[in-house]
Amino acid sequence: MNLSAFNDAGADDLRPRLLALTESPAWADAVLAGRPYADDAALLEASDRLVTALPESEIDAALAGHPRIGERAAPALDADRAARSAREQSGMASADDALKRAMTEGNAAYEERFGRIYLVAAAGRSAEELLAILQERLDHDPTTELEVVREQLARITRLRLADLLEATR
Repeated sequence: MNLSAFNDAGADDLRPRLLALTESPAWADAVLAGRPYADDAALLEASDRLVTALPESEIDAALAGHPRIGERAAPALDADRAARSAREQSGMASADDALKRAMTEGNAAYEERFGRIYLVAAAGRSAEELLAILQERLDHDPTTELEVVREQLARITRLRLADLLEATR
């Protein structure tokens, strides 16, 4: 889909595609309301602004569409999303059992501390790097960590939106 098609698409057709990228109804509705966008960069920048301004409840809604790092999304629910998640988390594929166990334990500690899943832009990162980032973020206070989650969600959403647009990153 190019930008012209994005700008011209019916909201009823485009909204589900946006929600497949980030499950935040407020973000999807605001992206739709902002059309038409002058160019890909304007759309991506608008998305970044919108995601980082989401209230905490919408961040939590958006996280509902993300599996834990090291876990696979349920393909029965949405094969495209599951495949995308597997690509994004491909660094975990080579993790040995000890590293997978450490990630599972780290995920549990993170969820206990912050009340949400550990979200990180995982594309291009090794399993070791993903675990190190998780361990570092466990030291954050809740306010700082919420800002990091917003930034990571914006980054993931930008990459997914760029893919939807077939934009060059």
